Amino acid sequence: MDLGRADPKGLVRESYAIEGITAPECRSIFLDWALGLAAGTDQHEAMRSLLGHYGAAAPDHPMTRIMREGLGAPDRPLRRGGRAARMGRDSAQGG
Repeated sequence: MDLGRADPKGLVRESYAIEGITAPECRSIFLDWALGLAAGTDQHEAMRSLLGHYGAAAPDHPMTRIMREGLGAPDRPLRRGGRAARMGRDSAQGG
C-alpha cells in the first residue's frame, strides 16, 4: 500500500521523528491515525505497510510495538452483549 494512503496525515511518520516519544503518546497518535484513515482503507494492510517502512528501521520504537499489537487485535469484538449473551445462542433463538 502507498505510504500516502496508509498515513494520510503523516501522523505515524511524525511519531517516528519525535525524540523520546513514549508508548502512551504513541497510543494516542495511533488512535488519531486510525480515525483519520479514509473509509474503506484496510487498517491491517496500512499497518503492515507502515511497519515495513518505519518499523524495520526502528524495531524498538514504541510506535512499532503499538502497531504490532494492533495487528494482533481481532477485527471484531469477541463478546456478544444483551439478551443473547445472557441466555446463550439457542435460548436467544427461541429453541
